[in-house]
Amino acid sequence: MNDEDARAHPFPHSREDAQKAQEIPDTPQTRAPAYKLAFADTDFLLREELRPVRLQLELLKPQMILDERGVESTVVMFGGARIPAPEHKDEARTETLAELSKYYEQAYRFARIMTERSLETYGREFVICTGGGPGVMEAGNKGAHDVGGQSVGLGIVLPHEQAPNEYITPDLCFNFHYFAIRKMHFLMRARAVTVFPGGFGTLDELFETLTLIQTRRMKPVPLLLFGREFWDRIIDWQALADAGTISASDLELFSYVETADEAVAIIDAFDPRDCD
Repeated sequence: MNDEDARAHPFPHSREDAQKAQEIPDTPQTRAPAYKLAFADTDFLLREELRPVRLQLELLKPQMILDERGVESTVVMFGGARIPAPEHKDEARTETLAELSKYYEQAYRFARIMTERSLETYGREFVICTGGGPGVMEAGNKGAHDVGGQSVGLGIVLPHEQAPNEYITPDLCFNFHYFAIRKMHFLMRARAVTVFPGGFGTLDELFETLTLIQTRRMKPVPLLLFGREFWDRIIDWQALADAGTISASDLELFSYVETADEAVAIIDAFDPRDCD
């Protein structure tokens, strides 16, 4: 039963009117776009002027479903879609990607550990949340799936993107049009954020999270970068501090880890009061 069915009021339900509107006589008037119910008119909802409404809907739908499923907190896993599972590393495009397959294994193990913890709360806390694609994202959802837990996938419509990976809990598999709203959902329930090697998308998500924590627009959470060698090679953090474009203390906003066990230990030791 949905909220509309349960609510007592004297007016017709919108669902009933939408059904009745399809049973009316076929006339020039009823065929006209103007006659369609606004909330059932896709062409109307997709108009440029309706963008604010679409933004709101895209924020509301996952929020309501996650609330209904009782998901109170998540553990976010960002990382490259192109990183292969170890058994497929021979198919990798580059030697570096083949080497990075070790992080697929660590992502899988980390998701298993955190999901076992989530199951102790009946799936309310520490729910694995990924971008829903292949690579590291698949490893995270697979780890949760293999121990019998649920996990979230926040996909987005892209020209080259394939279907969501098969390990996401179907009822928690979402699809987005707006990157900005998707980013909000990644962090709204996050109790920890892990970032595995990846490309532009992973970097975007990493810097978004860092900026929100640095500017105190988001409460500090454990922010864990898997693979120090990879990150130090592509980002000279110390150069940013030396240049004065960030503070030296900003280098403490994240921690390096190599293994799932190291990541779990940091999450367990985290005390938000230490960040005040």
